[in-house]
Amino acid sequence: MTAPRPTPPLGARPPVGPAADPSSRPGLPVWPLYLMFGLALVWWLLGGLYLLWAPLAVVLAAVLLVHGRVRLPTGSALWILLVALMALSFLRLGGNGLVGYVLRFGFVVAAFIVYLYVYNAARSGVSWQALFHPFCLFWLTVVALGWLAVIAPKLSLTTPVEMLLPRSISGERMVQALTHIKATEHNPLSRNPYYRTAAPYPYTNNWGTGFAVMVPCVLAYITSFRRGLMRTALIVSLPLALVPAFLTLNRGMFVGVGIGLCYVGVRALLRGDVRIIASIGAVAVLAALVTFFVPVGDLISNRVENTDSTTDRLDIYRRTLAAVAESPLLGYGAPQFVDTIKVAEPLGTQGQIWLIMYSHGVPAFLALVLFFLVVARRLATAVTPGGVWLSAVPVVALGVTPFYGYTDINLSVMFFAIGLAMAAVDGPVNRPTLWPTRT
Repeated sequence: MTAPRPTPPLGARPPVGPAADPSSRPGLPVWPLYLMFGLALVWWLLGGLYLLWAPLAVVLAAVLLVHGRVRLPTGSALWILLVALMALSFLRLGGNGLVGYVLRFGFVVAAFIVYLYVYNAARSGVSWQALFHPFCLFWLTVVALGWLAVIAPKLSLTTPVEMLLPRSISGERMVQALTHIKATEHNPLSRNPYYRTAAPYPYTNNWGTGFAVMVPCVLAYITSFRRGLMRTALIVSLPLALVPAFLTLNRGMFVGVGIGLCYVGVRALLRGDVRIIASIGAVAVLAALVTFFVPVGDLISNRVENTDSTTDRLDIYRRTLAAVAESPLLGYGAPQFVDTIKVAEPLGTQGQIWLIMYSHGVPAFLALVLFFLVVARRLATAVTPGGVWLSAVPVVALGVTPFYGYTDINLSVMFFAIGLAMAAVDGPVNRPTLWPTRT
């Protein structure tokens, strides 16, 4: 494995032809990314979207290894350290939580494989636009299923995977949530329950996290390519996505989107980039128009008044920190229920910070945060509109870290976007020149 060559940032020398290492082999195929991301709807309908995610990543790994030369992008050492610390935390795992531990470990490894695959594919000369398409199909799937949640909020179906699994496994709370189809999520303990967008994710918070991460990526594609069916589909889907997004009532989602828009906006103002400022304004106008049809402010206020979610979260956070102080190095392997809390969720949930610290220890948490900081710093060198929008992804990830966990398929979504951006800032990629260079 070799490190990437230091070359000018995205926008400094955007070529039309392939990225040009004359010794490189033919580019990696894109079909494994379509298999993983483009067919997400199929895997969801089968009930295997989450359970099959790591095996699908193994396909990417096999193709990558057969291809030969693998370059390690920025942050790889930190992520490998995180994986090693998670493996060691297995020693702290008790009798419960094995299934959850295996799934989360698989998601962390799968995300890194996606990062390596996308990065190396772009650096080997595969079209940047072609690499983006599987990601775009995943976004369109999320939007379509978001509208399914709007139209049929009480939809609930038993899936083939759920039926094939032994009852001892399918009956577990976590596995049941991952394999049983539900369009929405609601709190049965709420005094006035709301049906909140969830599909294709098991929980509303996952949908909100995915939305916050993918919006900058959609804007990156729209601002990078002038024409094409995919661009048209994304332009149409973005305002449509706001309705199911608002119906999630995810306060953390709004925080994440706001952080991303502010980050990009500040960068655009400092550079005087009117194009990016205009795109932010367009998103703000669309969001304001949707509020005329979805009274999101009133819905959130009513939700807060009719649930104890904020109080429950604070109690979990306080008790999680106390537990981490007793096992700071390796954590406890997985979230655990304890007798001292009365809420429905175990310690080590309700946020990526708490999940990593409680399950895998403080060093693992530091590795996670440092990874996103290092990546964000590197991507800050991007200067084209598409690159600037993608540079917001690690910033959004850090922004939602205290509120939502994303050791799931959303982690791979983040790494897909980061891989696209990192390949471009590390050197020229096969990408058309659409805009005059800003220096």
